[in-house]
Amino acid sequence: MDRTMTRKRSSLPTYLLHKPTGQARCRIDGKDIYLGLYGSESSRIRYGQLVAKLAGGMSVDPLADSNRKGPPRSDSEADPGPTVGELCLAFLRYAQGHYVKNGQPTSQLHVVKGTVRPLNELYGLTPAKDFGPLAMKAVRTKMIELGWTRGTINASMGRIRRIFKHAVENELIDSNILQRLQCVAPLLAGRTEAHDNAPRTAVEPADIEAVRLLVSPLVRDLIDVQRLTGARSGELLSLTTGAIDRTGEVWTAELSDHKTAHHGQSRTLHFGPQSQLILTRHLSADPRQPVFPITRHAYCRAITRACEKAGIERWVPHQLRHTAAGVVRDQFGLEHCQSVLGHSKADMTEHYAKAGTAKAQEVALKIG
Repeated sequence: MDRTMTRKRSSLPTYLLHKPTGQARCRIDGKDIYLGLYGSESSRIRYGQLVAKLAGGMSVDPLADSNRKGPPRSDSEADPGPTVGELCLAFLRYAQGHYVKNGQPTSQLHVVKGTVRPLNELYGLTPAKDFGPLAMKAVRTKMIELGWTRGTINASMGRIRRIFKHAVENELIDSNILQRLQCVAPLLAGRTEAHDNAPRTAVEPADIEAVRLLVSPLVRDLIDVQRLTGARSGELLSLTTGAIDRTGEVWTAELSDHKTAHHGQSRTLHFGPQSQLILTRHLSADPRQPVFPITRHAYCRAITRACEKAGIERWVPHQLRHTAAGVVRDQFGLEHCQSVLGHSKADMTEHYAKAGTAKAQEVALKIG
């Protein structure tokens, strides 16, 4: 087992001010270790080094590691190169132009910023060349203390590598720095303090009905259409009146903005008789107007608040997709379910449901 995982929560020392001397300090095993002038670059670097030692399971000698003077780096010392913080800034500038859809930043940009926060807090002033596997594991330990899930932490480690890869690509650092970070293994299930979220499952019909009785007509109709179509909430919230083709027995909507659009995959929603009745109430004379004028956050919050008010187990909109998948799988089979959900691989459909347009239209006509 990874030695970093045997440490208890709140194992990382805090960067503190020793007011009488103005020195930075941290407390380890009941003893103060002085790092230099509080707030100085050198004290932050020494703090990061100590944290890396602890994350690697190494012992810390309070006398050897203390530095009450915190000597500054001399002007004659060789340039250590860009800091970790500078690499983060360079990547964020790149991300602001890369993670964009229809002129708006995607959620991935906010995820990247979330990853950068603990990284920069611990090692922002550390030269990137000195950021190695132990430092990376220290950031991981910080994420565990913050209560992040195992999957989120593993994904964040990948984003940190991506930051360093971007730096290598632009010749900011040597490639061997990235190679060292690639040696850090992912957290394994059952072998870490980081918890795993329970897999999302279908919502019980009684729980759906309990929420329907407590929400606004708009949210109620959105719940019903999502349950009938198996669409993602984001797909329905981006749907406009003009995007719906109402010429056939089954209405369709070709989506240009959806989860897998950047992979070149197409996505078509199919609306049967029941969904059509609901949609008719929300169609606008302006083809550009959204059918369901509500944000994703407001939609989700309306449901979770209704769950709390009804005294039932909390569920979120995406679980309605699981509910629809189960119904379609039971009545029509895996291939029809795959078509309705818009999956390119059957194993993902299996995950939802514990190909072709014709199959999706058949489902919509009968139960949508």
